[in-house]
Amino acid sequence: MRAHSGTARRTVLAGSIALALLTTAPTAHALSERPQQPHGSLVLVGGGLKDDNKQVYGEIIKRAGGSAARIGVITAASVPESQDPHAGDPDLCSNSACNGAYYADLFKRHGAADAQWIPLDIDHVANADSDAVVAQINSMSGFFFGGGDQYRYLTTLLHGDRHTDSKVLAAIRAKLARGAVVSGSSAGAQIASGADMVSGGESYEGLRDGSAPGYYEDPARLAYIPEGGFGFLRSGLIDTHTGAYGREGRALRLAADTGHDRVYALEENTALVVDHPGTPREHLTVLGPNGVAVLDLRGARAHTSAAGWTLRGARYTYLTDHDRYDARTWVTRPAPGKRPLNPTSTAPVPANTDVFYSSANPDGAPYAFRTTARALASTGAQDAATATTFESGPRFTVTFSKAGGFSAWTGDGATAQTLIGMRISITPR
Repeated sequence: MRAHSGTARRTVLAGSIALALLTTAPTAHALSERPQQPHGSLVLVGGGLKDDNKQVYGEIIKRAGGSAARIGVITAASVPESQDPHAGDPDLCSNSACNGAYYADLFKRHGAADAQWIPLDIDHVANADSDAVVAQINSMSGFFFGGGDQYRYLTTLLHGDRHTDSKVLAAIRAKLARGAVVSGSSAGAQIASGADMVSGGESYEGLRDGSAPGYYEDPARLAYIPEGGFGFLRSGLIDTHTGAYGREGRALRLAADTGHDRVYALEENTALVVDHPGTPREHLTVLGPNGVAVLDLRGARAHTSAAGWTLRGARYTYLTDHDRYDARTWVTRPAPGKRPLNPTSTAPVPANTDVFYSSANPDGAPYAFRTTARALASTGAQDAATATTFESGPRFTVTFSKAGGFSAWTGDGATAQTLIGMRISITPR
């Protein structure tokens, strides 16, 4: 069996869920009426969590009580058994029950005292208000939300147009407030979002056409759910699989369109750990082999002309293993052992003609945006560099610049690992 964590680049919902997304109008935002979560913590992974990632699994287990940890596994973002043609084959199955058992076994292998699947999916929505399932939730010290499609979590754990908590979600929220850890990967991280949770889209189409509320059968169209997810993390938008799928463009466009000044852009197999979420003490730490980009739009200005959409003055901060970030002050604290990089290379920044890793480009490469940013940080020959989209009509140019306030940090003295405050502009041509 292989549990799928939302790694398919484009996913289309099927059946009744897709119909609900297309026909349900947004309602008043219920998240603003919910209490903040001052005591527990979040461990949010940008997807692609590898089975052998001891650092991330170990962090979740430690925060859930170490050797006494009891992890509730929720995989309602997966298809139910009734929609899985391989449901009876343990080597091929990829449904809520199959994936739940898979993750439960992984947590036990990584040292949890117990891990159990919470029996919720779109075929068993009634379980979200079951007293027996609530009792199961209350016996857990931590929770893990698996990947798939985040809208299935809304369908399963919230009450329709009212967007109010089911009994199970209310119990999880109460456990978080009392100190439990809530973790998730891919859709399971995305669902922690507050208002304007992304529901689909690609970077180029998002830059060209803008965003729209709801869900669309066209998986390239940039879309969002105005009422958001569960609201565990509200100090910025969340996006996942960022570098691997080239989603920096869609994240910047969605934030600009919806009036958000910050995005946490999570990368694969890497966690953003959030302590004291929703309080003035909220701070974040990165754990894992890749990183988390913080997109800062406080000074950004966007406008649309006949030529297309333009964004100027955004800033890009890229955090890596053990870097810390204060959500209230916007201050980055590079990990112990890292020091400011003094670039000695005089090599020019390599050309980049597919900055958002287009799915239309058979020769494209993931992490292209990050690659250009790091190359610019590592050279003393340039203060700015440009990269373009693979698509044209218009073709967008991204300008990276080492403007005032920029710094790069290194652990080996030669390569840029952590980047702070690189300026980003996007223009059509």
